[in-house]
Amino acid sequence: MSAEAAIRWTTASALLAPPATGAPHAACLAEDEVVAALPWVDRAAAEAAATLMVARAGVPLTVLAVQDDRGVGPVALWNAALARSRGAFFLYAAQDAFAGRYWLRLALEAMKPPGLGLLAFNDGKWFGQLAAFGLVRRRWIAPLYGGALFHPGYRQHYGDTELTLVARQQGALAYQPHALLVEVDHAKDGRPTLPADRALFAERARGGFDGRVRDPALLATFR
Repeated sequence: MSAEAAIRWTTASALLAPPATGAPHAACLAEDEVVAALPWVDRAAAEAAATLMVARAGVPLTVLAVQDDRGVGPVALWNAALARSRGAFFLYAAQDAFAGRYWLRLALEAMKPPGLGLLAFNDGKWFGQLAAFGLVRRRWIAPLYGGALFHPGYRQHYGDTELTLVARQQGALAYQPHALLVEVDHAKDGRPTLPADRALFAERARGGFDGRVRDPALLATFR
């Protein structure tokens, strides 16, 4: 399959549209063993990222590239893309992703052991301790948030942090240092997180993220 055929372009408006009258579920927009959701606001950046991801994956991949034309933020789009796609694995990334060679093939190999639910890519920053971009096994994520990928209260930040801590508590987090998927954002280290997301994370951490994380060391990791 060509890179063009493997990339499906859509919008937040289409992704979040309610099911048609009489239809029990919204239509599936992408189906593959791995479907990657790529929210974007810059078409050129998203096209470059998605094209390289497909070309270097080493295995079949479908990318659902979603323009945030409603300004809802990436968490809502990742959650909706999970619901509107099918396959064994779901991958969340962003328009500034840069893929290394065979990044996805290596990640899938690392996910073969039973019990693994989330893989943290080598993003050059977190060394596998946080899945800023991640590969999720759908049957693992299904019971956590009622069908969502991240807790829906987050808008932009900390959804991935909470999910990573849950996976670490369960012994379900994988890391393959050669599976490279880097966020190319030169100003990121100086940019603050959303205060509302930070406050929600702190509130949920006090309750162990609905009792899913019990290890005090884990709960203190990102405070």
